[in-house]
Amino acid sequence: MTTLRIAALLALAIPLPVIASAQSIAGVSNVAVRGTFVHFDHLYAERDLNGERVGIVHIYSEAPDYRFAIEPREGYTCVDDVARAIVLLAAGNPDPKRRRQIEMLTRFVLQMQADNGYFHNFLWGDGRINREYRTSLAELNWWSLRALWGLEAALPHLSPDTAKRARTAADRLVANLKRDLPPGRGTKTVEGLTVPTWLPLESGADAGSTALLGLLPHWQRTQDPTTRALIGRIGDGLVAMQAGDAQRFPHGAFLSWEIRWHAWGNAQAYALLRAGKLLGRPDFTASALREVDHFYPYLLRTGMRSAFALRRDGAGYKAYEAERFPQIAYGIAPMVLAATEAHRQTGQPRYRALAQRLGSWFTGSNPARRVMLDPATGRGYDGIIAPGRINPNAGAESTIEGLFAATALNGTPLP
Repeated sequence: MTTLRIAALLALAIPLPVIASAQSIAGVSNVAVRGTFVHFDHLYAERDLNGERVGIVHIYSEAPDYRFAIEPREGYTCVDDVARAIVLLAAGNPDPKRRRQIEMLTRFVLQMQADNGYFHNFLWGDGRINREYRTSLAELNWWSLRALWGLEAALPHLSPDTAKRARTAADRLVANLKRDLPPGRGTKTVEGLTVPTWLPLESGADAGSTALLGLLPHWQRTQDPTTRALIGRIGDGLVAMQAGDAQRFPHGAFLSWEIRWHAWGNAQAYALLRAGKLLGRPDFTASALREVDHFYPYLLRTGMRSAFALRRDGAGYKAYEAERFPQIAYGIAPMVLAATEAHRQTGQPRYRALAQRLGSWFTGSNPARRVMLDPATGRGYDGIIAPGRINPNAGAESTIEGLFAATALNGTPLP
């Protein structure tokens, strides 16, 4: 997450609809998570960029009137959220309006690709690409990996010319990943844990999961054996980042980076389920289901968590620097996606029930007792900052991640 997104979670809350009673909270898991695109369409706009008409989504939308804001070091729109939007819009069978948005948003992503094949992230309010700030450098980082997922998701819905450009851009990026990801299968020891160093950012299992979600459709399209091998290597790295089991904390959780777990972006189980099915890797599937079966119920029993670090403690693990807040849509949606994918692959009703319990966070079964995805507008609020308190802003990340969860719970898989 960007600096402003994290800082914004400390904003003072304003009143929003409260779930009426303890009885309604207990039964809220039966409330459907409904997704509508009214607020998404508020965030969407079209601009000229380098002589081409493109689509963007505004990153920040501030309560109470949901006007837009610009982060002074970064900008007002970014590849990270635009690529998310493409994935959302491409789910299912998009209508002509959504296909146009996919086309225009893809043009934005293409304009942000640098000469080195990676992507700059942010656009300034005056229309210049932010090429200087650390969260906008064209490098092997989250926004470039997200761009790959967005480009591959967009391809079936693009005009011929834009599709050709998107294929070329994605192929350049994948060639970079094959060249630049750490070679071999090295490891290091941190706080008594052995962690891999061949993932993005060395031990970035969270970023690795985003890489997989883009590489899987790329391999389906190209059937390139070196891409398949890269998927397998990243998947092996994610499995190596799993800790604990049914009895031992953290109950099969995939650590995010080195020895730290954080909820946001932790899509390892979801990515491994998809990779396991596509590549015929039952070990990936089993590893993913271990987290879904044991860690997700633990989080539900304990009121969810935001982050913790681990150190070895005898035969087990001990948590430190544990945090319960902030809780954000980007932390809940990956778990909903994994549970719905587990249900899709196994047919077991318990995974559907688990997905609904996780999704009830959006409908008010949460420490704030607030609806976090407004069913009338599709406005996703930016986070729970303490018991009974939320950040009522509704930016692109929270809105799109909430709609990811709603889309999955309504039976439509993401591309």
